[in-house]
Amino acid sequence: LAALERQIFDFLGFQWAPILGNFLQIIVVILGLFGTIQFRPRYIVVYTVWTALWVTWNVFIICFYLEVGGLSKITRVLIKAPRK
Repeated sequence: LAALERQIFDFLGFQWAPILGNFLQIIVVILGLFGTIQFRPRYIVVYTVWTALWVTWNVFIICFYLEVGGLSKITRVLIKAPRK
């Protein structure tokens, strides 16, 4: 449900990579539910691995925006050098 809600808000902007990621998340969740109901071990393994990757990515993004540890949104690439 949260992925669908996020999908709608991402369509309003220019963030096409998150839209594709959310779409993949929705598909994998459906496969995971199907695999659980039908007891298909391959689908359950794919769902488990994808969920671990998805949670890891979201934790990284949260830490990046909160600037935890050495992560910083401001880099030398983003700073415009003064002209001489």
